[in-house]
Amino acid sequence: MKCFEKLVKDFITSSLLASMDPLQFAYRHNRSTDDAIAHLLHTTLSHLDKGRGNYVKMLFVDYSSAFNTIIPSLLTTKLEDLGLHTSLCDWISNFLTDRPQSVWVGNCASSILTLSTGAPQGCVLSPLLYSLYTYDCTATSSSTIIVKFPDDTIAMGLISDNDKRAYLEEIKHLENWCQENNLLLNVSKTKELIVECSRKQERHYQPMRISGTMVERVDSFRYLGVHISQDLSWSRHTNSLVKKARQRLYHLRCLRDFRLPSKVLQNFYTCTIESILTGNITVWFGNSTKQDRQALQRVVRSAKRITHTELPDLQTIYYKRCQTKARRIVKDPTHPNNRLFSLLRSGKRFRSLKTKTERLNRSFFPQAIRTLNQGN
Repeated sequence: MKCFEKLVKDFITSSLLASMDPLQFAYRHNRSTDDAIAHLLHTTLSHLDKGRGNYVKMLFVDYSSAFNTIIPSLLTTKLEDLGLHTSLCDWISNFLTDRPQSVWVGNCASSILTLSTGAPQGCVLSPLLYSLYTYDCTATSSSTIIVKFPDDTIAMGLISDNDKRAYLEEIKHLENWCQENNLLLNVSKTKELIVECSRKQERHYQPMRISGTMVERVDSFRYLGVHISQDLSWSRHTNSLVKKARQRLYHLRCLRDFRLPSKVLQNFYTCTIESILTGNITVWFGNSTKQDRQALQRVVRSAKRITHTELPDLQTIYYKRCQTKARRIVKDPTHPNNRLFSLLRSGKRFRSLKTKTERLNRSFFPQAIRTLNQGN
């Protein structure tokens, strides 16, 4: 069944690729968590770069059991509107409805319950079907953006002149869309983060309310494994990485004490420690402080002494990953950030992005363009 689901998934993806929301970064070729975060940060920094009084509001939306609330009839209607063949839409409807389910505890089983809502867990098709179910959840204003991965949704308001009307209307539209599509907003877990880098002007922000319930405002939020703070500094994130990595250095020392070969120790370091230090490195390393980088590099030096091997430094890894990701974006015209990479008349070098602040200049896309130009 999983093999057949994969065939159906590939067919649907190839048929509806042009119709999918470009800001849905999950379960698509050449899309990953760092693409979603990079787009989010570049949009934020670009807006802050345009004016001193600008700021950005981010609403990190939490849904209650998102995958379990899909209505098959509504999904098939959306698929038909996207142009999928009626027979395949009927098969998907049949696939999702009248599914028997029971729960086993030891040798005892509960009574069988027939389900006709939601997508079954562990199925190959379920993530794609959810992405298509939410394809029409898009921003309605040029000053608002909705980024999804897949149910990790962020509604962003790019505020200028303290005009929040478009942002508030977008939240209201999102609330109405959820009601129409049987998705329940979990307000208690939904958080709001306000990004404003200007320290000269103090503002008093009115609390956000959804369905009459106040949304908690936070100083930082962990989104797709990255701690995003209100001033877009990365000390909290790097401190978390250093703490996790140092815990795993203990296991690396234990393996060394068992006299395992250096090659095995190096592989263990790459899989369990370096993977932590370099997770989504393209989106945060460029704007991290010298102190934060030194703290990360001390972990690498400790691993070098334990393994007695040469290990790549984080700056080298960052440079290579920026270059690799930039080349993939350039080759993918459907990528939402492909437009940022434009060639000069010579056709050999890419046009540099105009930036006013050092924070934007050191972010991923300006850095990626520089690495491509250096490679050329």
